[in-house]
Amino acid sequence: MRAVRVATGIGHAQDPRPDAAINAWDWSVNEWGYKLESLGDGTMGHPVEPCYLQLPAPGLLRAPPLRERERMAGVPGFVDGCGDRYRLASFDLSGFTVYTLLRGFENAMQDLMIAADGFVALLDLILDFECDLMRMAARHGFHGIHFADDWGTQSGLMISPALWRQVFKPRFRRQFDVAHQLGLHVWYHCCGNLTLLAADFHEIGVDVLNISQPNVVDVAEVSRQLVGRQCFLMPISYQTVSIHGTREEILAEAQRLYDLLATPDGGFIGYVEEYGCMGMSAANYQACGEAFRRLAPAGRAVDSL
Repeated sequence: MRAVRVATGIGHAQDPRPDAAINAWDWSVNEWGYKLESLGDGTMGHPVEPCYLQLPAPGLLRAPPLRERERMAGVPGFVDGCGDRYRLASFDLSGFTVYTLLRGFENAMQDLMIAADGFVALLDLILDFECDLMRMAARHGFHGIHFADDWGTQSGLMISPALWRQVFKPRFRRQFDVAHQLGLHVWYHCCGNLTLLAADFHEIGVDVLNISQPNVVDVAEVSRQLVGRQCFLMPISYQTVSIHGTREEILAEAQRLYDLLATPDGGFIGYVEEYGCMGMSAANYQACGEAFRRLAPAGRAVDSL
């Protein structure tokens, strides 16, 4: 398996000025119009206010311009530097998460239940825009597309599985079908406890499922349902073991995840993110990488543009 190289941010158009640095967009204001406030903690920021205080009528909704030239300005150099490595394009944030930033989380939940027409009109606009971005990524030589859309709290799902399957599942199936028709693999990130939806994501075409908080997921149950059929992208928990664990505990946790999920017919990709903002020490960062390399000596390197 070739190494993976990630181009972050195709969900954002780059600064069009000729002297602007590659990927030098202003993270505080997204092109959809929502705002993130940086707290100087190393994260992308936190939403401060909804973009749409009132849910617009469906006919008034407009997606951002594609701006292909600006958005893809850094891609030729990125591709040149990749060699034969696998190229993964990322939305950074996608789907319902974008909806919640446009409307605010409470408003989004209310829209889902009491303003169904306006809700699906805005959600479909977001998903259609992402399909256009996928077409752009495919034209520029990417192999996969990374979605980031959170569905879990620490203890369960944000909405019932039945409602998710009714409203979201068919829409994501269509979106993933578009990706596959374009020749792109679907990589899907989800924070929180997604145990009850893991098999659904597999069913509708997720090629690589990123369980980003294995400490709150019933990994044994996910294994029972999907081992040997699903490729998993896994970190050491950035809430528990990778932050506070000893080197031995980190090695043991990597082994546990590997034993539960890794098979040649499914697939297992271990990855490490630098979480100094959450208290991860340099020693633990190194230990996480070592833990996965021990499990797979020919492991895959992941880096960013």
